[in-house]
Amino acid sequence: MTAPSAQVWPFAVEQVHPTEIDGQPLDTYHRWMQVVVPASLIGLPVVNIPAGFDARGLPLGLQLIGRRGSDARLLQLAQGWHEATGYPKAQPPQL
Repeated sequence: MTAPSAQVWPFAVEQVHPTEIDGQPLDTYHRWMQVVVPASLIGLPVVNIPAGFDARGLPLGLQLIGRRGSDARLLQLAQGWHEATGYPKAQPPQL
């Protein structure tokens, strides 16, 4: 299964955390990253991979969620992605 790594694009370092998503206010700090909670709570292995960049050159990630006990397979998949995409060699954003 795949899911985004967060519900928002990277935000300014001066901003402690997002306070809204698409105009909807967030009631607590953790709402902007709540998509990572379910797999962790039920003990499934997860690995995050880079998936692209926005117009500013800032990264977006995807979490790959595996079945219980599939940790090694997920790591192999992530390594294959790393080698196939070249994301680790991507240039940092030009802000």
